[in-house]
Amino acid sequence: MNDNQDLEMLDVYSEDNKQRIGIAERGVVHYFNLWHREVACWIINNNNEVLLQRRSASKKQQPNKLAITAGHVDLREEPINAAIREIREELGIENIAEKDLIYIDTFKAENKNNYHYKYVYLLKTQKKISELTMQKSEVSELIYVSFDKLLEMISEPKSELTFAKHFYTPLIIEKIKEFL
Repeated sequence: MNDNQDLEMLDVYSEDNKQRIGIAERGVVHYFNLWHREVACWIINNNNEVLLQRRSASKKQQPNKLAITAGHVDLREEPINAAIREIREELGIENIAEKDLIYIDTFKAENKNNYHYKYVYLLKTQKKISELTMQKSEVSELIYVSFDKLLEMISEPKSELTFAKHFYTPLIIEKIKEFL
């Protein structure tokens, strides 16, 4: 991801996500609620634990909260390639091929200042946290949690998970369980 987020250019899509209708700076896309694409990568280890990453304290949106690997789809980039790029950038996992990612679904999300289509993928890995390299500008901590612990964290009234209240989170979890 570009360190200067205000100059990051994104493709803008029609509300039905079928047509690319232009490009705009990331800040403009969010300010004017323009439709764009994002990816989310749920990473699961051999113990069926989910990898969570604590967002850096310097992040503008939800600093110090726990998240999954995610980000914007860059200009003229395909979502699957964005997912691979985000995993490589944020976690240092190299040599991921498209075949390594399992497509879960795409969700249309209208959040305050963030109208986007979220392309969700699953990556199963044998990597231990000690084998990962955090992108310091994005990530300050990595932890694996069991699905039971994740569900408990989601249900907490003041959850520190960035995705706890998203309508699609329970749907993603159910779909991921089918692949485990």
